[in-house]
This record gives sequence, C-alpha cells and structure tokens, in this order.
Amino acid sequence: MKVLLLVVLTVWSNFGCGFSYSCSHSPSTWCSSLNSAIECGVLKQCLETNFTRSRQTEDPVHVALYYESLCPGCRNFLVGMLVPTWIMLQDIMDVSLVPFGNAVEKFDGKKYIFECQHGDEECLGNMIEACLMNMTEAAPEIIFCMESSPNVIKSAQACTSVYHPDLSFDSVMKCVKGDLGNQLMHQNAMKTKALNPPHQYVPWITINGVHTEDLQNKAMASLYTLVCSMYKGTKPEVCGGAQRHYRSYCRNE
Repeated sequence: MKVLLLVVLTVWSNFGCGFSYSCSHSPSTWCSSLNSAIECGVLKQCLETNFTRSRQTEDPVHVALYYESLCPGCRNFLVGMLVPTWIMLQDIMDVSLVPFGNAVEKFDGKKYIFECQHGDEECLGNMIEACLMNMTEAAPEIIFCMESSPNVIKSAQACTSVYHPDLSFDSVMKCVKGDLGNQLMHQNAMKTKALNPPHQYVPWITINGVHTEDLQNKAMASLYTLVCSMYKGTKPEVCGGAQRHYRSYCRNE
C-alpha cells in the first residue's frame, strides 16, 4: 500500500501536482468527477489528461496477466512492474488480471472444485481477487495492496477498506463462498485453458492477446518501454512524446 502511494505521488509530482491528504478516493477514480478531482488536488492534471485522451485515436495496448495470488514471481511482476506501469500509462494501456494459473478445475456435479499450486490459501486469494474485479473499479489498487503485503489473504479486508471504504468485505466474502465466485473462477479457468499457445508457467503475459517469448521477456524487463513502443497513436508525454510548454514571456522592448 505504501509502495503504491509512493508511486502515485511520484507520478503526479512529475506533473507539478499538489496532493491533498484529505483525498478519500482511490487513484483510479481521481478524475472520475469534478468533486473528486478538486478534493484530491489534481483538477489541473485531470483536465490535461482528459484533453490527452480526447486526442487518442488508436486502441490502447491491452496487457493481460495470467497469474496465481501466492506465486512469488507473479507477485513481483504485478507489484513491481504491472500496476506502476498502468498508473503511469492508463491513457494508452488496458489491463486484465486473470487469477488461476496452474490450478486444476473439476466439476462435482453441483459446482466447480479448484486445486491450486500453492494450496487452499492460494485458491482463496484467487477467488477474493476475482470477486473484487467483479465488484469494484478499485480492484487493481486493492490487489496491488494485497500482493505487496506480507500476508496476501490477511491483508485483503484492510486493503479493501483503504481503497474502497464503501465496499463491505462481507459482501466480497459472500461472493467468494457463493455461486458467483465459483462461476467467476470457472471463467478464469476457461480463459486460461483457451490460451494459444497454452501457458507453460506463470506469470504468463499477453500483449493485445498475443504471447511470445520475446514479448514476455520485454514485458518482464520493462513493461513501460514495451507499452510505449507498441502504442500506435501519438505518444503521450510520459512516453517521451511531444512536450507542451507553458512558459510565455512579454519582452521588454
């Protein structure tokens, strides 16, 4: 959680942003309304971002991560690379998270049963994260918080309360234990099984629906560079695109 906050503060400070500690909104919703932009001290940046988005004519680069909630390599990539890159490049980048990985799915006649590589705790983590993605737009921040914590499962409730205080964690667990969570995880299983080529390990990354070892290696090395290079539209400033200058002088004649 502290790491994400540091990343967000660093990114916005690069744009000369004044940050308000009274902000009660998750970073992904700062620009969702005039009130939230003002409360979080980013009105100027939101107006500039909306202007930039209005000029984007190409589809965003879509990055999908197929992962497991307790896989060390998955956690490192999600926390250290994927979410920070998404925060900086969300104008030109879409993200899909698919928690399932190397799990095995069986149907007992009534519901799906899942066996996970790192045990029942991982199945629970996968299910919590699948339900969060179905219930809130703040899911990336909550999942980042969970995956960067020493204990992914125990931090879930606290992370949810920080990034979506209006979302009852009881409702999340109702999803986890009910038919909805079971179906959401089945959908993740089907998405994972449909991968072409089939996944051989996790984290497994696709870019615009495509997986190659070259794309995987580039994403693991610097997803930021890869997304900027693959975006076909006008590069935003954070990718080293055309810079806008605000200085204006009235010379003494």
